[in-house]
Amino acid sequence: MKSVTASLEGQRVLVTGATGGIGAAIVECLAAEGAWPLIHYGRDRAAAAEALLARVSGQGSILQADLASADGPYSLWRQATESGRVHALVNNAGIRSEVSVEAEPALWRATWMREFQVNFFAAADLCKQAIQHFRAQGGGRIVNMASRAGQRGYAAEALPYGATKAALLNLTKSIAVSFAREGVFAVAIAPGWVRTDMAEAFIASHGKAAAVADIPIGEMAEPSELAELVAFVLRPSQLSLNGATLDVNGGSYIR
Repeated sequence: MKSVTASLEGQRVLVTGATGGIGAAIVECLAAEGAWPLIHYGRDRAAAAEALLARVSGQGSILQADLASADGPYSLWRQATESGRVHALVNNAGIRSEVSVEAEPALWRATWMREFQVNFFAAADLCKQAIQHFRAQGGGRIVNMASRAGQRGYAAEALPYGATKAALLNLTKSIAVSFAREGVFAVAIAPGWVRTDMAEAFIASHGKAAAVADIPIGEMAEPSELAELVAFVLRPSQLSLNGATLDVNGGSYIR
């Protein structure tokens, strides 16, 4: 029987936004389970990507693409498939912007467009490419990193974020329903607060009590928790999770 730590042996997994807190934890966990992470980074992040690659002892490849541009996702996918088959896609990259409903129309629209491009359109484009690739290669997995915000609504100053994550949840379900019979499986993960740089910045401004006020366990999730869940979802044994949205929010939102 193959050990759990080798359950992803030889799997080439593209992880977007791989140099951030959650993305880096995913890369490290996948490498520990025997996978070959394809480590995506954006602009001016080469040092971070190289440092991450060093932490996994060179077990992976570094790919650069600007997901804020229309061709960015397609460029990334071309790079990912140049060296062979991709077995899984983890759409982890995302941004959170703030814009008031009192903002001027040009700023309002620009904020929404950029947030949708990075959080949703880029993921949708990568899903499109992945589906075609997986159908031709005998199957594959897609994991979309959504958010509690896409399920319960979000703060007034960050409406675009919640909307993009809700769209990503629906895309995941549609892929799961439409392509599973062809070996393409999709799962969404919907975290609440995760202890990342964004969370630490919030704590610095408002205090930890404010950050965890509505979390029954009284703590944020750690990036490693998300990473372990991603690795679990990608295991060959986990077929029936297809279409699921997995909540990681400490009980702050229960469906």
